[in-house]
Amino acid sequence: MTAQAPSGTAGPSVPDGGPGMDCVAGRTAVLNALSQVRDPELDEPITALGFVASVAVSQAGHADVRLRLPTYFCAPNFAFLMVADAYDAVTGVAGVHGALVVLEDHFAGEAINSAVAARAGFAQAFAGEARGELDQLRADFLRKAVMAGTDLVCRPLLAAGMQPDALASMTLGEVPPSRGLERLRQRRAELGLPAGDLAPLIVDPATGAAVTPEALPLHLRKARTTRVSVQSNTGICRGMLRHRYTDPGIGEEDSA
Repeated sequence: MTAQAPSGTAGPSVPDGGPGMDCVAGRTAVLNALSQVRDPELDEPITALGFVASVAVSQAGHADVRLRLPTYFCAPNFAFLMVADAYDAVTGVAGVHGALVVLEDHFAGEAINSAVAARAGFAQAFAGEARGELDQLRADFLRKAVMAGTDLVCRPLLAAGMQPDALASMTLGEVPPSRGLERLRQRRAELGLPAGDLAPLIVDPATGAAVTPEALPLHLRKARTTRVSVQSNTGICRGMLRHRYTDPGIGEEDSA
């Protein structure tokens, strides 16, 4: 395993040499893998958000990835999840034999980078400060993503004239295909919630149970509020990142 460099340093050189990985193809594969890593709060790929500062892959199959965030004080738990997920994504790419994934310009970067390199957990990275691992936090944000996704899928149906009560009896398979619907299915599946064609369209993200017609109006209001909140936070983060870094992130334009 390649050792991580402290945040803000150049890090050890990544060796080249030998007929091995096509560097261009390897970089593309690594970038594609990173596009599957999401900001847990914003539920958007780190590539689309501009959080990937650089990606390089040597012929020997060593990947060097640098990440950045909108502010120096972005929440360390969110940052840890993204760095750890990025490391897992990169090392899972065929032909990658080692990875250096570094979060730059962050107050907790050194602790996060070192812990991810050692495959240690969040609690170990912040011993004496963290109460435990981040599985519950990840699940909480997935539930928010399901709520926001529910609004994205249901709003066009309501705008087309469908009555709210009718939504309570609909299944996912009865909804016209869309990017939003596929995203909602994926988030529900990640939570272990029903996501097949016969599954109810609107479910309680905490239990997976179908929302009753009586509870539907309040549920839809909460879904809309959640979606607006997530989109607002996304806009704020994009603006802060642009203020901090003038150059676009790697893969950001392709993700637009």
